[in-house]
Amino acid sequence: MAASFRKSEPVQGRSQTHATFEVENLNPTPGSNNGCRSNRFMEDGVLLTWDDLWVTVAGGRPILQGLTGYARPGELLAIMGPSGCGKSTLLDTLAGRQGPKTSQAGHILINGRKQALAYGTSAYVTQDDALITTLTVREAVYYSAQLQLPDTMDNSEKKERAETTIREMGLQDAMDTRIDGWGAKGLSGGQKRRVSICIEILTRPKLLFLDEPTSGLDSAASYYVMSRIASLNQKDNIGRTIIASIHQPSTEVFQLFTNLYLLSAGKTVYFGPVSAANEFFALNGFPCPTLQNPSDHFLKTINKDFDKDIELGFANGIPTQEVIDILVKSYKSSDIYQMVQKEIAQICKKGGGALEKNKRQSGFFTQCHVLTRRSFTNMSRDLGYYWLRLGIYMSLSIVIGTVFSHIGMGYGSIQARGSLMMFVASFLTFMAIGGFPSFVEEMKVFERERLNGHYGVTPFVIGNTLSALPFLALVALIPGAITYFLPGLHHGYQHFLFFVIIIFACMMLVESLMMIVASVVPNFLMGIIVGAGIQGLMMLVGGFFRLPNDLPKPLLKYPFYHIAFHKYAYQGLFKNEFLGLTFPNVEAGNGGPPTITGEEILKQNWHFETAYSKWVDLSILFAMVVFYRVLFLIIIKTTEKVKPVMVKFMSAIRKERTQVTVNPSATPSATPSCADKGRWL
Repeated sequence: MAASFRKSEPVQGRSQTHATFEVENLNPTPGSNNGCRSNRFMEDGVLLTWDDLWVTVAGGRPILQGLTGYARPGELLAIMGPSGCGKSTLLDTLAGRQGPKTSQAGHILINGRKQALAYGTSAYVTQDDALITTLTVREAVYYSAQLQLPDTMDNSEKKERAETTIREMGLQDAMDTRIDGWGAKGLSGGQKRRVSICIEILTRPKLLFLDEPTSGLDSAASYYVMSRIASLNQKDNIGRTIIASIHQPSTEVFQLFTNLYLLSAGKTVYFGPVSAANEFFALNGFPCPTLQNPSDHFLKTINKDFDKDIELGFANGIPTQEVIDILVKSYKSSDIYQMVQKEIAQICKKGGGALEKNKRQSGFFTQCHVLTRRSFTNMSRDLGYYWLRLGIYMSLSIVIGTVFSHIGMGYGSIQARGSLMMFVASFLTFMAIGGFPSFVEEMKVFERERLNGHYGVTPFVIGNTLSALPFLALVALIPGAITYFLPGLHHGYQHFLFFVIIIFACMMLVESLMMIVASVVPNFLMGIIVGAGIQGLMMLVGGFFRLPNDLPKPLLKYPFYHIAFHKYAYQGLFKNEFLGLTFPNVEAGNGGPPTITGEEILKQNWHFETAYSKWVDLSILFAMVVFYRVLFLIIIKTTEKVKPVMVKFMSAIRKERTQVTVNPSATPSATPSCADKGRWL
């Protein structure tokens, strides 16, 4: 799209002139090679349009105000503006990632119609690099290729695709370098960003969103990355629609983009060819100084956060807000704005093909297998996940075994055995929350990959569960053996194995509980506090600190006592330890029997239920593990289903309130040709 300008009459008596665009050759010349290629791009690619787009937050404060534009196949669109101008909000809204606290009005159409983005047609590279840091670059990209690419491709083809993508991003020298981790230097911030891009372009999506792709990169790396992204269209001969929010690109990077969407305070300052932006600013009285980066000049001109610098002579001393108003009005009155409206109307009228879901995705069992392997690798390399916990458990077990050494079979050993069982079931398993920060980091990766449709929720839960089993078994076995044999607890390996299995089940329960907490409270500091509070409550009502018959009935006994897993852990451990043993009876001198059985101790001293065996208690514990994991799965799936519904509901309510407040008789603004197309969220 070529553009030229002519000067118009001054507005409101100001000496600054408004630029009016004369747009020529909006469509490629028929018969030319580029024209044929662009036409094929239009047919095969994704054409995204948005018209009169508003986004507001609670209270009616607008973030985006009446934005209109489009992104076409084979072109790169740069969204630029000062910090807080709405770049990321616009990108998220176009990608269908609008938050529940915002409401949207306007039209967002794909190929001129209302439709959702299907898997494989789009990808989103977030600003935050959510990566599994214990993996190498090769492993991270290859695991992702196994998850995203279809089962019809063999592993050698997937591996070749992964390595080719890594080379495209210039990471061939860092293939076997870990992304980050304890005791490892890891990658730089720029290299991590390139790994994130690698993962998202494995499927060669037709629509690519990038949120600040050059953040953390030096100018050379920024140019290299963006030039590689720009060359994807030519390399694969596919018309990709690429939209990137970018902050202060270098001159070379800026020239790689086809179109520029310049924002300030949520308003459109300029939308058009990158090559014409300089002339637009110059004709409005704000020319770019010689040898200065145009993007730097644009941002300085429309950034009102530092108005105190006006006295230095910048922008001819005009207040920044006034400068923004001049540019916004100039753009609204320009020919290019009218051409944008006509282009969108033409797209809506012509329509386009419906997006077909790309079935190039791995199967359910492949996803479970790959996620299990990846999670196992991460857990084995992350010292804070299980290894540090194992070392602390072993140290505590030695101390416990020393404190309760030679516990004996006297009457005093009854209380000592009970205290030991309580400590094992409560405080030893309580420390399982130590792996919560590592799980939260894994959840961040899951959320990013899930939003891009890499795999389902169920394979993630299964993979995380299966990969943790060997480590939990190890953590239960070694400290359990030290704790069991040093004091000399109930003889017999069957009793020892039950003791270890109880510890294993309790740790699985705690981890399952913390998974639920992580799904509700993603901040790991708050999550640890909430998880510790829940476990503290369960300990208190578990039946040791206060006997079950003495617990207040309205709430603490019913239902807390019966849903606390400590109840079944205590009863299982106590039954395993006391049943089959006899102890001297201190009441023998008063006419009582010389000995007292373990069953009598459980009933009289601890008020435990002996009508069913210890295996029932163990079964209940494992049933609770399954219930907690399924509950976590339900919460994640429900959140995914409810969140879009809540966004639409809140958007409709706020939009209706705004219309009534502004003009009760008004109808929602819509482009005539798009009014019957609806809105895509």
